[in-house]
Amino acid sequence: MALGATFAALRHRNYRIWAAAGFVSVIGTWMQVLGVNWYVLAETRSATSMGFTVLLQALPTLVLSAWGGALADRLPAKPLLIAAQAAHAALAAGLALVAVTGAGGLPAIYAISLVTGAVSAIEGPVMGRWCSTLVDRESLGNALALGSLTNSAGRILGMSVGAVVVAAVGPALLFGINAASFVAVVAALFAVRERERHVAEPAAPDAGADGGIRAGFRYLLRQPVVLVAMALSFVLGSLGRNYQVTMAAMSDGPLRGGASGYGFLSTVFAVGTVLGALVAARRRDLGYHLLVGAGLLASALQIVAGLAPGTMSFAAVILPVAAAAVIIDTTVGARAQLDTDYAMRGRVLAALAVTGSVSAAVGAPLLGWLSEHAGPRQTLVLAGSITAVATLAAGVVLDRLRDRRLRRRVALVLAAPAVRRPVRRVAATAARVRPSTATVGAARPARAPRPAGRVLPGTRLAAFRPGTGRLRSSRAARPAHECAACAAHRGRRRSRLTGAARSAAHLADCPRSA
Repeated sequence: MALGATFAALRHRNYRIWAAAGFVSVIGTWMQVLGVNWYVLAETRSATSMGFTVLLQALPTLVLSAWGGALADRLPAKPLLIAAQAAHAALAAGLALVAVTGAGGLPAIYAISLVTGAVSAIEGPVMGRWCSTLVDRESLGNALALGSLTNSAGRILGMSVGAVVVAAVGPALLFGINAASFVAVVAALFAVRERERHVAEPAAPDAGADGGIRAGFRYLLRQPVVLVAMALSFVLGSLGRNYQVTMAAMSDGPLRGGASGYGFLSTVFAVGTVLGALVAARRRDLGYHLLVGAGLLASALQIVAGLAPGTMSFAAVILPVAAAAVIIDTTVGARAQLDTDYAMRGRVLAALAVTGSVSAAVGAPLLGWLSEHAGPRQTLVLAGSITAVATLAAGVVLDRLRDRRLRRRVALVLAAPAVRRPVRRVAATAARVRPSTATVGAARPARAPRPAGRVLPGTRLAAFRPGTGRLRSSRAARPAHECAACAAHRGRRRSRLTGAARSAAHLADCPRSA
């Protein structure tokens, strides 16, 4: 595909505006994440307290995402998004105030983190449903892939710049930058042209009539393909993509890389997410076959990562693992939106967000416990084997639910004759080896025997081996009674003489033709 197809969604003016504003906001968000972690760690000298802050931000997603999905399907998106951006800006300003004055201390940081998580939980489904209207259906998968690219690049840039700023002046400036970044999002919301949005009509007018959470659950239960994809995403997310835990365990343990090694591996993983987003953006169709293939690849590489002898070899393996993780997330998100009713899109996205949060909440402690008791290498090999089996099982179930499309394709491939190009050329040559004056389908009259060494004009030699149906080589197909003068005419095969004229010239000069 051409480079332009990789960024196809950027052809839409609304999406260009939104992507630029989203990139600015993502940079500010990751600056704030770094600032909060740094502040808590500096105040408590406890990694547990820092993890508790992260948990407070993720916990509301489990409870409030479903309500956010219902609101996304019932209320206009723009007022909700503007209110959410204003709330985020106010909370970031509150963090800056706490960092500068020290008022409230850690309890204030914890409270602001919890409220920030609650706002994000409600905002997420609304944002996802609204963003899907900025492009047409054909460009939705590309838009999601570019969104992953924006998040990955913004994360790298935000964490890199944030590390420099927090070391120089402290975390307060990071919180202030994040508060200002939401102004760009609000400006983009007002700049989007409503007439250019692609709002789909619901496939079933009464599907979301009650607009409640129960309707969303009932609808999902009637979508087995989407449920299987979400279940596979849960398994891969919990056991296959919690690399922040396994990378730390491998770096501190068998690889002996320490903190510097963990930082290097984190950078490699972030670069892999960017590459994965680019690969997903270049795909015309983000289908279930891509989901299963990426899952199998990530599982196999995870097993290899558990056997990696050093830091560099481990980094070389986790680079494609990170790329496959982004492809999996993008594919699941695209299918969840393309294969469901538009009236239920907010609640479907909410269910997807809950799935991701639960997988992280379950997988991280489980992988940490296994790494501590069984060893990091054994944990990676075991988790990779489980995810590989789960991916194969999901592939079989998806094939059955989708009318055995994969089985039919395999059967067609196996049933087709193995025709190679040389054989096709032989068949084409055999079709041309016939007298030029012969009529197709007409009975051929009996021919008189030809004298030895004579070639009738307009007739080409049939260079078949008797009884084999295969062409002999050009050397073997030459008449045994050729003279030296014939070689000169063989060298002029590409001359302007054609057909019967070439044959006549050959006979005229051949001393044995008399």
